[in-house]
Amino acid sequence: MRVDPPAEGARGAPPAVERDPRALFAPPRVERTDRADGAIVLRAPDPLGPVARCVGEWLEHWAAHAPDRAFLAERDAAQAWRTVTYGEALARVRAIGTWLLGHGLGPARPLAILSDNSIDHALLSLAAMHVGVPVASVSVAYSLMSADHAKLRAIVEALSPGAVFVSAAAPFAAALKAIAPLHAGPGTAPTVIAGDATGGPPGVVPLERLLERTDAAAVASAYAAVTPDTVAKVLFTSGSTGTPKGVVNTQRMLCSNQQAKAQVWPFLERTPPVIVDWLPWSHTFGANHNFNLVLRNGGTLHVDAGKAAPGPFDRTLANLREVSPTVYFNVPRGYDLLVPALRADAALRRSFFARLQVVFYAAAALPQHLWDALIELSSAELGRPVPMVSAWGSTETAPLAADCHWQAERAGVIGLPIPGTELKLVPTAGKLEIRVRGANVTPGYWRAPEATAAAFDDEGFYRIGDAVRFADDARPERGLVFDGRIAEDFKLSSGTWVNVGGLRVRAIESLAPIAQDVVVAGHDRAEVAFLVVPNAVACRAIAGLHDAAPLADALAAPAVLDVLREGLRRLHAATGGAGSMHARRALLLDEPPSIDAGEITDKGYLNQRAVLARRAAQVARLYAAVPDERVVTL
Repeated sequence: MRVDPPAEGARGAPPAVERDPRALFAPPRVERTDRADGAIVLRAPDPLGPVARCVGEWLEHWAAHAPDRAFLAERDAAQAWRTVTYGEALARVRAIGTWLLGHGLGPARPLAILSDNSIDHALLSLAAMHVGVPVASVSVAYSLMSADHAKLRAIVEALSPGAVFVSAAAPFAAALKAIAPLHAGPGTAPTVIAGDATGGPPGVVPLERLLERTDAAAVASAYAAVTPDTVAKVLFTSGSTGTPKGVVNTQRMLCSNQQAKAQVWPFLERTPPVIVDWLPWSHTFGANHNFNLVLRNGGTLHVDAGKAAPGPFDRTLANLREVSPTVYFNVPRGYDLLVPALRADAALRRSFFARLQVVFYAAAALPQHLWDALIELSSAELGRPVPMVSAWGSTETAPLAADCHWQAERAGVIGLPIPGTELKLVPTAGKLEIRVRGANVTPGYWRAPEATAAAFDDEGFYRIGDAVRFADDARPERGLVFDGRIAEDFKLSSGTWVNVGGLRVRAIESLAPIAQDVVVAGHDRAEVAFLVVPNAVACRAIAGLHDAAPLADALAAPAVLDVLREGLRRLHAATGGAGSMHARRALLLDEPPSIDAGEITDKGYLNQRAVLARRAAQVARLYAAVPDERVVTL
């Protein structure tokens, strides 16, 4: 790693930045092998470079070479930015590591973190990994949004943690009570640590107590014992089809991922990244891809307390008015909120694009109208477009497996295999199922040998369950396009396959602006129909109602139903009336997706099968011989 000066703050003069994809990225290249069994194997021609032993090596490096550089920043109670430098972070990590070792945490007694992203969360996580203690950041939704805490209880029971951290004890009181009988480790119950211990259970330990002393020798010994195969994290999948599974993430997985990223995004080593990011650290996108990208390359991460939802997103916009990122990460729902704000606010546009080198989306397919809007806005502001890129992977691949490190022609290209990773494309049900093998792939699931065995094929490739196709069959270097989940696709009664992933994206486009998401129905039926998750803000505006008006009133408004009907017509016309590529009926859902029922992940991605199963009554309304007045038909 090269040691460069930090990127200048947003309130200083923005430095000149690279934006030409030819300078930012490695050229796209791939080796393709077509096998006799019909499978296709893709590899990066460049080998994976030297990989750090563990995540702690990055922190040690930057604390030695740039100790005064801001590493983490977050808003304090007065909304001013509180920062922690690399030197300060390492000192606190060593103190927290001392406490963890002294209280019996280790490979069999992990640290569980139940709270949102914060500096405290980051330092606890880094400290655990530094001394060989696995850390499990658990979605805050399981604690604060869940009514029954069933998933939280299952996770904690599986982990047997040695300590549990919450940012403030009072808001988590119900969650802590729900898990109290379940999380006793071997021989002793775990300690509850709280940033604010007020209102907590008896014996809760204030976080500042963990910073009181440092046993340098004990920490150094534990740090030296960490190997590439040491378990760094246990990240739990969304559990959308059952109990969440704990995915083991080793130090090798995390470090090889970032080495590969630096090889395909070489600009990271020339310009330390500055990011403003809300993506949760309970998920691999925010925790492994984004956080580790900053740490590995000596950048600065501004912890964004916003969310990709109306209301909380205002905090994101406030942050982006003050801090100009060099790389911006979000999910499609976030860009759906960002684009109109950028159009309406010239000052926000100037700050957002001032030194932006890359716009990155992942987690779900980006609708083309958002892609086009971001290209248009950046071109108008800068005189040239900011590169729009994506990638592909999963919790089990830490997460990067394929990276689109070039400017694709359209949204949806997920890239090519990263250095050190092989992709095997297997013909399955008329598609190419994609499987992964490499240093970035998990060794398995936490204390679940049967699930681990079922996740791999006989050649050791991880079965992710996704399908892909080539952007250009004759030119594999143009990358792969996500082609949906194998398990989501279904056949109509005519025997025609419906590609749910592709149809969902086209439907969101056609039903804009009233559709936030779309669930595709029609298994064994004569035609496709849609359950539409509404964009509440847009529906109220179209209905002419105020922001606090009941959503049901907006969804019943004739103007909203007319927009829905016209969207169905547009999709029908655009697809030439092909039965598997459009819907003849649609119903706006007046109840939001439920995380307790497994319908939605904390990132906002819908599980199609879970929604269809839970909303069987609404599906029946869609297909009624005489549909009611809320079902829009062609």
